[in-house]
Amino acid sequence: METSEERVRAVVFDFDGVIANSEPLHFRGYRDVLNVEGVDLQEADYYTKYLGYDDVAAFAAIAADRGLSWDPEHIARLVIRKAHRMEELERDGSVLFPGARTAIETTASLMPIAIASGALGSEIRRVLDDARLTKHFTAIVAAEDTAASKPAPDPYLRAVALLAQAYGPLAAHECVAVEDSRWGLESARAAGLRTVAVAHTYDERELRPSADLVISSMEAFDVEALRRQFLD
Repeated sequence: METSEERVRAVVFDFDGVIANSEPLHFRGYRDVLNVEGVDLQEADYYTKYLGYDDVAAFAAIAADRGLSWDPEHIARLVIRKAHRMEELERDGSVLFPGARTAIETTASLMPIAIASGALGSEIRRVLDDARLTKHFTAIVAAEDTAASKPAPDPYLRAVALLAQAYGPLAAHECVAVEDSRWGLESARAAGLRTVAVAHTYDERELRPSADLVISSMEAFDVEALRRQFLD
């Protein structure tokens, strides 16, 4: 018999790299903004060093790595410029990963879902609004909603707290996080959630040590199979 400790009662999705295939756009956004500053950002460096950060932390890390003394006000201006550039880049069409819409709609029909992301709330909601998917999410935790970003547990702790406010007592271990990076998986595990890794951005072998389950893509996401997985 399924017990309360075994049940999967909610799912918390990462956004970039899980729902939205926006990491290439984020790289282009950073690259274009940094070019104006005379900073050359290579794609390989973005994916290996900065992908797990929110925008503020990424610009701060890039500056630190290059010995640049950007103050918080300057970084805030860069974040705004990148947000504008992202909006321009997204106009070319949908950025949803194949299978993401079905995963969201199917899961939301069975249990509450949320987002815990290092992206800006305006960016998340713009993509979801365009796809008419916003209504399915009980909570959206974005970069500006927590004091610390991934790999700190704060985004997932906040998402679970908001789900509990809406639906009553909810333990972190009753929630599953869906992530595409080591940083995100570490954040979710530190918050007490169980974890599913989607190999959109990184190789399955790199994700497996930090995940309870690894799937190849969102097209392979099956919430009923996930429920069974966590009853084993």
